[in-house]
Amino acid sequence: MQRRLIVLIAILAMVMAACTTPAADTTTTGAEPGDTTGETTAPGDTTGDTTETTTTAVRPQAEGGILAAVQDRGELICGVNDAVPGFGFATAEGDFAGFDIDYCKALAAAVLGDAEAVDYRPLTAQQRFTALQSGEIDVLIRNTTWTATRDGTEGATFLTTTFYDGQGMMVKADAGIASIEDMENASVCVLSGTTTELNLATRFNAGGLAYTPQTFEDNETLQSAFEADQCDGWTSDKSQLAGVRSAWPGGPEELVILEETFSKEPLGPVVVDGDSQWAQVVDWVVISTILAEELGIESGNVDSFADTEDAEIRRFLGLEIEDEDGNVSTFDPGLGLAPGFAADVISAVGNYGEIFDRNIGPDTPLGLERGINALWTEGGLMYGPPYR
Repeated sequence: MQRRLIVLIAILAMVMAACTTPAADTTTTGAEPGDTTGETTAPGDTTGDTTETTTTAVRPQAEGGILAAVQDRGELICGVNDAVPGFGFATAEGDFAGFDIDYCKALAAAVLGDAEAVDYRPLTAQQRFTALQSGEIDVLIRNTTWTATRDGTEGATFLTTTFYDGQGMMVKADAGIASIEDMENASVCVLSGTTTELNLATRFNAGGLAYTPQTFEDNETLQSAFEADQCDGWTSDKSQLAGVRSAWPGGPEELVILEETFSKEPLGPVVVDGDSQWAQVVDWVVISTILAEELGIESGNVDSFADTEDAEIRRFLGLEIEDEDGNVSTFDPGLGLAPGFAADVISAVGNYGEIFDRNIGPDTPLGLERGINALWTEGGLMYGPPYR
């Protein structure tokens, strides 16, 4: 009897120990607390890979992602160009200015309420995607063409196009060159690692024209080579060529941009893959400038709409709206921004037309017409989805 009692006590102790064994550690391999991006193994699956997974430098969306990181930092880090007049350049005083720079300011105004809270990071064509992938910058707004390969292999998400461009050729006015066909056996200056280099090869090969590409990593060395007549032509986006021509040391009349456009170059902001909220924020900041122009809202009149009865405008500017039952609310699309972010953007930099005209329009040294960058209602491609 005593031996049976001892055995029963031993069995009971074993059962109690099994019931109180600590639960299996379900921490995700290679992940920080709260990070659900690591690889896990399903219950009962012993084939799961327990190797550490690669994670990006960006916070998981569960922790706020890039939007939260920018707001915590109090500053937007914007990858830009500093050598393209009209689009992204450094002034004699060391300030940054241009069409793309204004979109950095617009994003800072929307996210931080301060258009000047921007850390501009000048990047070459070779550096830009590495800087984006590594988390060195929050957004790339630097005359970067949207292509399938870049979308698919650079870890990049391309957003709403801000400028529809095309590649062209610039030559010295006294060179006697009137068309690409006149450039048989010519030497052409081009930036390396760009779609420009590929398009150049496509155009000359299609025309059966022999040529010699002279490649450079940055515009400064390229321009020096072109000035020294090391190249017969300079190929790039026509907008960039217009900017260079407008600031040419000997005057713009010394250069000619050939009429032919031989590629499509949609340019706009780029963010790193994997943070859809941040992509949506950047997207809608751009869209807000287009919608504002459609609605007739400008930096100089945005405050005058405070008493408007137009529900679409009130919704867009984050103003209170009263429904049929007398309930008052402000529209929040769930982007993670204040309801009045569009008003902050327009107050800071203006609508799309203002940004265009101020930096690159007909009354600037570049003298560009809107063309296909006009609103869709005026025959262009600029079209904003409904804000509702």
